[in-house]
Amino acid sequence: MPLSRRIHKFLEKTKKKRVDKKNEDEGDKPNAEIKEQEKLRKKVTDLIKKQKLPAVRQIVKGQDDTKPWGQDAKAKVGSHLIELLMQTAYIQPPADQLADCPPDVRPAFVHSLRTVVKENKKTGRRYGVIECNPLVRKGLERTARHMVIPYMPMLVPPVKWTGYDRGAYLFIPSYIMRTHGVKQQREAVKRTPRKQLEPVFEALDTLGCTKWRVNKRVLNVVDRIWTSGGRLADLVDRKDVPLPEKPDSEDEAVLRKWKWKVRSVKKENRERHSLRCDVELKLAQVARKMKDEEGFYYPHNLDFRGRAYPMHPYLNHLGSDLCRGILEFGEGRPLGKSGLRWLKIHLANLYAGGVDKLSHEGRLAFTENHLDDIFDSADRPLEGKRWWLKAEDPFQCLAVCINLAEALRSSSPETFVSHIPVHQDGSCNGLQHYAALGRDKLGAASVNLVAGEKPADVYSGIAARVLDIIRRDAQKDPAVFPDALHAKVLVNQVDRKLVKQTVMTSVYGVTYIGARDQIKRRLKERGVITDDKEIFGASCYAAKTTLTALGEMFQAARAIMNWLGECAKIIASENQPVRWTTPLGLPVVQPYRVLGRHLIKTSLQVLTLQRETEKVMVKRQRTAFPPNFVHSLDGSHMMMTAVACKKAGLTFAGVHDSYWTHASDVDKMNRILRENFVELYEVPILENLLESFQQSFPTLCFPPLPERGDFDLRDVLESPYFFN
Repeated sequence: MPLSRRIHKFLEKTKKKRVDKKNEDEGDKPNAEIKEQEKLRKKVTDLIKKQKLPAVRQIVKGQDDTKPWGQDAKAKVGSHLIELLMQTAYIQPPADQLADCPPDVRPAFVHSLRTVVKENKKTGRRYGVIECNPLVRKGLERTARHMVIPYMPMLVPPVKWTGYDRGAYLFIPSYIMRTHGVKQQREAVKRTPRKQLEPVFEALDTLGCTKWRVNKRVLNVVDRIWTSGGRLADLVDRKDVPLPEKPDSEDEAVLRKWKWKVRSVKKENRERHSLRCDVELKLAQVARKMKDEEGFYYPHNLDFRGRAYPMHPYLNHLGSDLCRGILEFGEGRPLGKSGLRWLKIHLANLYAGGVDKLSHEGRLAFTENHLDDIFDSADRPLEGKRWWLKAEDPFQCLAVCINLAEALRSSSPETFVSHIPVHQDGSCNGLQHYAALGRDKLGAASVNLVAGEKPADVYSGIAARVLDIIRRDAQKDPAVFPDALHAKVLVNQVDRKLVKQTVMTSVYGVTYIGARDQIKRRLKERGVITDDKEIFGASCYAAKTTLTALGEMFQAARAIMNWLGECAKIIASENQPVRWTTPLGLPVVQPYRVLGRHLIKTSLQVLTLQRETEKVMVKRQRTAFPPNFVHSLDGSHMMMTAVACKKAGLTFAGVHDSYWTHASDVDKMNRILRENFVELYEVPILENLLESFQQSFPTLCFPPLPERGDFDLRDVLESPYFFN
């Protein structure tokens, strides 16, 4: 309930009441209660006059005995409000479209029931659909700038976190965790002693106190591209694709092909509409409103695994290249000698296209060799050679081109004040965490936990292993080994891009079917194999081979994943969710429960709502535990690094496994993040986890811990490409 309503309700409730004779005869209790209420009312009134709203909130919240609405009440009221909107909202086409006809007034919104049949299914399900008139949809695209967005960036530092619902925004409700209605997780956080959660509070406060501002020069370029129709630097085209004309033919095959094209174009146009609305929200609602502010802040909270996110959803540093290009640190720092070096490396990383796989010296050389292109991009971003548009992250690349050009042209580049955040990213970070957990020497070398002359590329390493297997298989007799035919077709198709997604998702427990579908998409994109049956067979074989290569290179990771999955299965088989506590003291409860159906009759239609039952989903608890556990560890590492950077006087921002600071401070941050990674894994994490399971479920028998290798964690401290 909003604070204003709570205050009004409290003041109404505590109005002076006349004490009648009957009450007086019953004793002093009613009188004492009334006096207490009057005292509280006076206190609240005085606090309001002094504008001490947090204190007012505490008092009126304690006096509020209103029960929250249940799911049924919300559904019924919501449906009735939609019904009222449909009864009263109409749209009239523009006057020039009417000619001499009377005004064609139509409902803005129409409710209908639609049967949706899924592919390969004979029966369908009926859904209620609210459709808006095409003119309304066009209007929404133009008026997105007028929408009211809650959880905007703050102009003052956020309130420090002190509890589950105490912190972040001054007046709108703020919760430390996005529990999505999962009661067990919410209660677990609420029950945790405040002292235990202090490291988490401190980390979120640190992330929330990082000051940002809008990069006006980049925003100006974005606005120019957007005004002229989009289409550049991954911005969506502002125009729809024209619908194909109906062919003048009776041929069923021709008509079927036309219908398929119409469906395809309509789908494309729906996607474009959605992307246009998204860009409008980012530009009109946030960037243009904030561009003249000296600085602003993003309050952060957590998902249930302990990963931190900004609470504002649209224009933030977790977003796309557009968002990241428009944002820069609110406070600048002189580059210094090392900062100038890191700014050049950062530009090469953003340009990417293989340049980001070179050694640091190779990346520096790339930037030095393109200084003319960099100056041209900064001076004439749209009129010049447009070199920056070839980058994988064009808007961020442009921001660095502008910054680097200004620095190099200044009388003293090393004293030039830069606001650009420079990123240091983990290399296949999930596998880095598994390699540290298992003290796995081979895995550690593959993901840069060990020093090397240039960054080890795990995707190329797996691709090379896959190619070796496929070359051997291609020599075999197809009569004895049928996959030899697929191997011959794939010999010239195996590269890092083919296997990259499967390697990335291997830490999230990708299945054979998931790997097959990922590889199938890559093969289809290439168009070398045209027959669908052949693509399917080749994808099956390639997926099997890729998973084999992964298992060979990351045996320790696979063993730990299997152990975590087995533990989760044992716990979930007792109809219990998997719970653990992160190294920072945050309790985590996996939310996966069987969903039941709940029917609610409303004035609009019968609604079917999903409701969690008491039964846990055993398979989901098992498959989700390994990736969720590793996410809780990478979240802990990021938050430990954030707090340590703050103590060292650095500005810090984090995007899961990508850590950002000023160019001048990258060397310091690199040292800090490595020290904190070592500190995190010097704790016996898996032993502690097993002990917590055994204490919670003393009657259950858990498998022994997987064997660990002899990798020396302290090697990470000397590895230049661990995060780079």
